This record gives sequence, structure tokens and C-alpha cells, in this order.
Amino acid sequence: MGDAYKSAGVDIDAGDRLIRAIAPMAKSTARAGADSALGGFGGLFDLKAAGFADPILVSGADGVGTKLKLAIATGRHDTIGVDLVAMCANDVLAQGAEPLFFLDYFATGVLSEETAASVVSGVAEGCRQAGCALIGGETAEMPGMYAKGEYDLAGFCVGAAERGALLPRDVSAGDALIGLASSGAHSNGYSLIRKIVDATGARLDAPAPFNAAQSLGDALLAPTKIYVRSLLPLMRAGDIRAFAHITGGGLTDNTPRVLPAGLAPVFDDNALSLPPLFQWLKEAGDVSDADMRRTFNCGIGGVVVSAPEKADRVLAALTDAGEDARMIGVVEKN
Repeated sequence: MGDAYKSAGVDIDAGDRLIRAIAPMAKSTARAGADSALGGFGGLFDLKAAGFADPILVSGADGVGTKLKLAIATGRHDTIGVDLVAMCANDVLAQGAEPLFFLDYFATGVLSEETAASVVSGVAEGCRQAGCALIGGETAEMPGMYAKGEYDLAGFCVGAAERGALLPRDVSAGDALIGLASSGAHSNGYSLIRKIVDATGARLDAPAPFNAAQSLGDALLAPTKIYVRSLLPLMRAGDIRAFAHITGGGLTDNTPRVLPAGLAPVFDDNALSLPPLFQWLKEAGDVSDADMRRTFNCGIGGVVVSAPEKADRVLAALTDAGEDARMIGVVEKN
């Protein structure tokens, strides 16, 4: 029967070999509460062993959008998994929760063990950056569902925060907005990015028009920044009132999501100058300022809301943690 299934396009043995290949990657993400063992029907996590007394669970699910198309086109599969973890872990972090464990879903038409292992290596790296354990997932081989060489990804992250410590909380008029620099376009706006690349005839393997020191493909595939290690200590110390993960919708739509009714973000345009990548996208694609801010992160991957009397201390702590952080505005009544 195994040979019959293989003749239909599904190689069970290849799937088993992949599990054995990625098991050490998952083990490298082990943390308190999880042993990261793969192969069971479900992944286990012990909240008590992770140090929680009265936790609220926070979950998130996401993908990486059409950035996958660029990974496939360039044959670079080792960083897209970082994006997958980042999109989920940063969302969980926005609720004030510590990411605890992660599961991934990899679907393809014909399984390439090399490609899948490369993708999962990125997932494991993202988990290590986020401090969460890779405790399981699914590899689906579905002949006829995807074109040759194509695959799709989804990720699922669960975190926790002690009851009463969830964010946002106590956001008020006069609070400071601190911007955390992105590492690039992260994982949003890539349908427009790909359209601009095609329209300009730019080659992914050629030097980037805005940075001759790297290829355009490498610049566009820079993995999404994960902010967990920088922000979580400040959240637990009560120094952060809210955190907005800047994804689809950009600064314009995401920052208001963490503000209560009657308040709005007011940004300092002088503090939001476009990095070279985004300046090129704006000019090459003839994209308006409004569309730029609703489509891309424009260089700001996250926005921290802090009480004004704590803002300088928070900014200094973020800088010490290795973040490129700066004041970008205030919260005002609308």
C-alpha cells in the first residue's frame, strides 16, 4: 500500500526522514515547560514548570504572505521561517504575553526534504529568538495542489501572561510613542513590492537599487525583527502600557488598535523619514504617502506606548537591548 500511495505522489518515507532531520532543530528550542520532542499526536506544555501562577493564554496564527514567492524565486528558504515565527510571536507579545510554544504547517505538492528542512531551520531560529519552543507541526504533501517547487506556510503561537498583566492597559493622553526600527519590509506589502519589482525590471540577483552592497533579493528577504527579548522585561516591570506590532495596515491602522476610544496617535513626521528601501518603493512605484503608511511599516516595526515620565528610561533600556529606538509621537485626545 505504501508503494501505491507513493505512486499517487505522496512519499511517507520522505516525511519520516524529514521528521528525523528536524528533530534536532526542535530540540534546540527547548525551554522550561517543554521538552520539544516531536513525533506524538500532540505537543505538550507545562505552564507551572514555565513559572506561571495564574496565567491567561494568548494565541496567534499567521503566515508570511507573498514574501514566499520571493523565497521560492531566489531559492532562499532558510529565513522565511523566522518571518513566520515573528509574525505570530510579535502579535502575542502585543498582548503583554510571553511566547511559550510554536507549531508550524508546511504544505507542498511534492515534498523536497532539503527545502522543508531549510524552512524549518528558520522556524527554529525564530523560536530561539522569541524564546519559545517548537513543539510540533504538520507537513502536508498534496499532489496537484501546488505548482512544482511551491509551498505554503502557516504558524501558530501560544503565549501567556499573569492575570492582570495583559496589555494594553492605562493608556492616557500625553503618553509617549516610541518607534522600534524594522529590519526591512518584514512580511507585509509584498504583493505591491513584487509588482514594483516586475514593473521596474529589477533583478533579484542584482545589487539593490538602494544599496549596492547587497542583492535586491537579500534586501527583500531580510527576516522580520522579533522584539520579545527587548520588550518583555519592560512589560513585566510595568514600564510599557501598550505595544503595537506594525503589520498589514502599517502605522496608520495598527497603532490605534492598542489605544482606547477617544485617543489617537499623533506622529512626528520628522522622526519618520523613510529608510532607503521604502524611499525606493515609494519613488519606483509612485506610491502616495498615505498608501505607504497603510501598506508598509516604513521603517517602524513596532510602537511602544509609555507614560511620559518613564519614556526616557524605556528608550534607554531599549537602546541598551540593541534596538534602534526613537521617539516618534504622542497620544492625544481626538
